[in-house]
Amino acid sequence: MAAAKKTKTAKNTRQAMRPSFAKNPDPMELPDLLQLQTESFEWLIGTDKWREIAGAEARHGLAEVFEELSPIEDASNNAQDAKMGLSFTEPELFDPPYSPEECKEKGKSYTQP
Repeated sequence: MAAAKKTKTAKNTRQAMRPSFAKNPDPMELPDLLQLQTESFEWLIGTDKWREIAGAEARHGLAEVFEELSPIEDASNNAQDAKMGLSFTEPELFDPPYSPEECKEKGKSYTQP
C-alpha cells in the first residue's frame, strides 16, 4: 500500500486567509435595533414627537387607515341609496383612568371606550 500524500485543499487555504476579529481592541458600537419599531408606532398613533418631525398637518397611521376604510355603507343598496353607514373621523387615544396595578387591586377593567 502506498502512503497517502498530504496536499493542501481549498478548505485549508480558506482557513489560513480568514481574518480573526478576536484580537480587535476597539469595541463595536451597537445600532439602535428598536428604532424602526418605535418610529413606526409613533407614526401609527401620531405622538407629539412624531408631529414635531412630520409637521402639524401630517396624517398619522390610524387616520390614514381609517380614511381607507371609511365610510362603510350598506352593501345591499347602491351607494346613493345607502341606508346605513359607519364613518371613522378624527381618531383619538386617551390615557386610561387606572393603571394595570390599580385595576388588579380594585377589580376594574383596563378598557377604554
